[in-house]
Amino acid sequence: MKVSVFGCGAWGTAVALVLHDNGYNVTMWSKFDDEVKKLRDSRKNKLLPDILIPNDITLTSDLSEAVSEAKAVIIVVPSFALRETAAAIAEIIGSDAIVICMSKGIEKDTCGLFSDILEEVLPDGTMIAVVSGPTHAEEVSKRVPSACVVAATDMSVAMRVQNLLMNKYLRVYTSTDLIGVELGAALKNVIALSAGIGTGLGIGDNGLAMLMTRGLAEIAELCMKMGGSKETLAGLAGLGDLIVTCMSEHSRNRRAGRLIGQGMSAEEAMQTVGAVVEGYYAASSAKDLAELMDVDMPICLETYRVLYEGKSPQKALEDLMSRSRRSEQSTGGELWVT
Repeated sequence: MKVSVFGCGAWGTAVALVLHDNGYNVTMWSKFDDEVKKLRDSRKNKLLPDILIPNDITLTSDLSEAVSEAKAVIIVVPSFALRETAAAIAEIIGSDAIVICMSKGIEKDTCGLFSDILEEVLPDGTMIAVVSGPTHAEEVSKRVPSACVVAATDMSVAMRVQNLLMNKYLRVYTSTDLIGVELGAALKNVIALSAGIGTGLGIGDNGLAMLMTRGLAEIAELCMKMGGSKETLAGLAGLGDLIVTCMSEHSRNRRAGRLIGQGMSAEEAMQTVGAVVEGYYAASSAKDLAELMDVDMPICLETYRVLYEGKSPQKALEDLMSRSRRSEQSTGGELWVT
């Protein structure tokens, strides 16, 4: 069975290796001819320098070649390219193909979740699923034991994706809560940036734990307001992904945040990291979503102000710490409310 991976970054490469290990006929697509040529010549991704891409994985920039006869199309492009990529395949994808989104983010300006964008752009009836979880490409590509969750409105679709991806080193769980899985995936990057900023400021383990747990509280409140389940945020797509993204040196968001906390501007930090830092884009969407849904998200808001308005990280931390007294529970008894 042919499976095509759209996006040749670190995570796209790792996903392609998983599929190859599972015995599928794998094609990797990039819109950039020079990127494809470099990958073909070296069989290596510069972001995963110790990993060889097997010779029988096809590399192409030809859209028709990538989509033709594919029974599953996995989208792993940067968040800002999601709509463009979906639109490009919409007219040529087979009616029996599953489209699986492994990109993490929220669309700028529309605040749309990626499953909503795919449903809008792709032909009616297209099977859609999203996948998230604590899965750094650096470790999955080395077959380190990992786990993720696949969400789809139709559980049978989620189970098909589970069967596609799961193997001896990657466990895959199923869910029907697309909202919770997608919000957890996108907004943990913002919290990871804040954790990195805190690390750069030297706030210590206590402070990091504060940012992570209260950050998760913000995500959970927004999730419930949008119709998702807070229980999802206690799982792999929420707490699991949050832990690994806030704590691991593999995390671009954490690295960028640390540089900002140490005195770099946001722009300098992004350039130094040298790859897409999704939390930078998600911070803007988080601010807009919080305003749209009337949800108080102070950590996300202060992170936005540091990234986009030039606010001092130290002043942002001071403002967070001096907020008014409150209970950890809302008056309605719901947990995880900031």
